[in-house]
Amino acid sequence: MLTFRGAAASVLILAGLGMAAAAPAYGQPSPGGVTITADLTLNREGVLDVVETVNVPEGGRFTMALPLRLRVSGDVERVFKVTDVDTTGAGTATVAGDKFTIDAAPGESKFTYSLHNTVRDAPGTQVFHWIGVMNTDIAAISASVIAPSFEMGIVDCKLGPPGNIRPCADVRVEATGALFLEQTDLRKGDTIDLTLQLPPGTVPANADIREDKPGPFALTGPVWLAFGVLLAVLAGLAAVVLRARRENASAGAGSEVIDPLERDGDQVRFTSPDGILPGEAGLLLDGHADPIDIAATVVDLAVRRYISVTPVGAAAGVPGGNDWRITRVNATDDQLRDYEKAVYTALLPEGVDAVTVSELRAPDRMSVQAIRAAMLADAVERGAIADRSGAGPARWLGGGLIAAGIAATLGLAFSAGHALVGVAIALAGLAVVLLPTYLPVRTAYGRELTGRVRALQRGLESTRREQIPDSDQETVFSRALPFTVIGGRADNWIRVFRDLNPAADAQPGLYWFGGFERDANLQRFAGHFPYFIVAMEGLFGRD
Repeated sequence: MLTFRGAAASVLILAGLGMAAAAPAYGQPSPGGVTITADLTLNREGVLDVVETVNVPEGGRFTMALPLRLRVSGDVERVFKVTDVDTTGAGTATVAGDKFTIDAAPGESKFTYSLHNTVRDAPGTQVFHWIGVMNTDIAAISASVIAPSFEMGIVDCKLGPPGNIRPCADVRVEATGALFLEQTDLRKGDTIDLTLQLPPGTVPANADIREDKPGPFALTGPVWLAFGVLLAVLAGLAAVVLRARRENASAGAGSEVIDPLERDGDQVRFTSPDGILPGEAGLLLDGHADPIDIAATVVDLAVRRYISVTPVGAAAGVPGGNDWRITRVNATDDQLRDYEKAVYTALLPEGVDAVTVSELRAPDRMSVQAIRAAMLADAVERGAIADRSGAGPARWLGGGLIAAGIAATLGLAFSAGHALVGVAIALAGLAVVLLPTYLPVRTAYGRELTGRVRALQRGLESTRREQIPDSDQETVFSRALPFTVIGGRADNWIRVFRDLNPAADAQPGLYWFGGFERDANLQRFAGHFPYFIVAMEGLFGRD
């Protein structure tokens, strides 16, 4: 088949017409004008053998540049090849790159060449459809086409400027099967629209028609859709993060006040929300197991009579002294949580009944990291802190999406294309994997409990000693003290109770902090306790 895809301008199978149709002319022909005679033979191998004679009058010149690579539609390209080029007379013909160029000076020039890749099958026939536009005036064209089959026929032939197309004046197929075309006075801008037919299988189909398929990583419709979905997913995840962060930031806000005093008849006790412990409360307030949280736990263990604290050396008589003794009072039991047992064991391991703070400062004496890990594990177990240590649901889901995205990228790259769809899936998986990193460590329950801890702290700020019977003041003061330590308000709490008589419960001095048994108030204790807390913070802040 001699055919071109669509109705786009292409290489002229009728080579003589091709020179006129595709060529810009440099110089004007004489009044007689340029004349072209072309004899074309389609051989049985499907190669078009062309013999053209071009006559250029004196003072004129004819030049044609015939492209051998033509884009006939948005994604379709047709490639031709010219071989066996020969010229006689005043003309020259050259093939350079993707262009076949003919140049004819005044006089007669004869060109012979073979044009390949011109035949393509169509359903039930072989068809040649060509549209060309004249770029110069041509006085006369005379062409003949011979094919292996005498059944070649003309489907249509039209000529003229755009908007004024007319049938070709003289084009016919003889009984022998040869096609003859005679045209005169072709003007610059005229269009030739010629369609020929041959029986199917007349010659081998050899058209080199290439469709530009987008590369595997091209931005195709499915890719745009995938990335649109990705943006929607990212927007949803961002909304989740922003909402969680807002809720987390507002967890301790508000003005709610929780009364820390529980009254049972004439007796008053200190209570914390959900029985939360001071170390746990301190961790919740900022999401970290800080040295002050561990120091508060040490105080709480003393208040609950598992250990006792006594100033020794200079600390016994001078505020700001440098040492304290921690002594075992009761062994650990089921009333202690795991992180409290970790603190207790770090201070007093098995076989040690008493230790000074200076001894605890010895290198490798205890592992603070183990205590922090135990505190975090306890908060996770209680559901107040999210577990970030292992592969949670988000990381499993994200990892699965990343694996699916990589597999899809590779599979699509070597098959249907649109490989960036897999990249979008992998990026969505990466976003899901990273999601927990940007979420607050506090869970919804943790945020609720944090708000109640803040409310408890407000309640402690408004508590006065006079609200509590004398016999209960020491116990309430001591049980609440660790909660004021985590908030940095221990000094204020001690000041509220500075006139407390620790002997009012029939036992001299604070039952958990020795050295002040003869004191009738907490004035001296107020001078020593802050230094003990500073020492504990330094001890637990070393690694």
